[in-house]
Amino acid sequence: MNIAVALRLMPNPGDELEVDPDGTDIDRDLVEMVVNDWDDQALEEAVLVKEATGATVTAVGLRGDGVEQALRTAFARGADRIVLVDAGELNPYDSRTAASAFAQAFRQLTPDLILTGVQTPTDLFGQTAPLVAAELGWPQANVVVGVEVVDGSTHVKQEYAGGKLAVLALELPAVVGVQSASSPPRYVSMARLRQATSEASMETLSVDVSSSPRSEIVSIARPEKAAHAKMLEGDAAEVASQIAAVLREQGALVG
Repeated sequence: MNIAVALRLMPNPGDELEVDPDGTDIDRDLVEMVVNDWDDQALEEAVLVKEATGATVTAVGLRGDGVEQALRTAFARGADRIVLVDAGELNPYDSRTAASAFAQAFRQLTPDLILTGVQTPTDLFGQTAPLVAAELGWPQANVVVGVEVVDGSTHVKQEYAGGKLAVLALELPAVVGVQSASSPPRYVSMARLRQATSEASMETLSVDVSSSPRSEIVSIARPEKAAHAKMLEGDAAEVASQIAAVLREQGALVG
């Protein structure tokens, strides 16, 4: 059994984000790109399934700054193969075209199961798993918090509002959007990472997404501050009196 994991990048959460001079992207010279948090969870879940079943894990990333290092880190974390996909120049915010590129790569790799993070900072609506599944014609489940392979099918735990869980059975091949792995992503030491850098053999694939529907960012900007909080000062009685006055002013308190 082969499990493929789609790895995407995001700005390092510790870096300060600035809008570039064109106003259509962040200034990427000022940030380090790291593996998307949810894809990191998907990779860990794939490795857990590998350890339980003897499956192989293939980590797949689209060519871009930082992707090769991310793939080598995935190898250090337990992936058996790492594949770099060349889809040409892609808009980093165009999750639909990226999903098409991944789907074409997976069609060549023929995995039994595809795992990807449920979302990214630029794919907040979790489109990737459904779009990949639709292009491949495979069943899919999203917002998954656990994956188990049972008798040739995939059992996934899907999270609902209120902390409720459902267990779904998907016939293979299938696509799963992972929200969190069954256990936290494992730590990779620098020694293991250096070893993986020398051991990892990176494969490359080319795909053509020139005919895929595309979206384009017209502009981005920081949110404008519309209002400020009013700080109330004084002792408890004075603050209570001020709160009551505000409530009366807003019509929420009579008398």
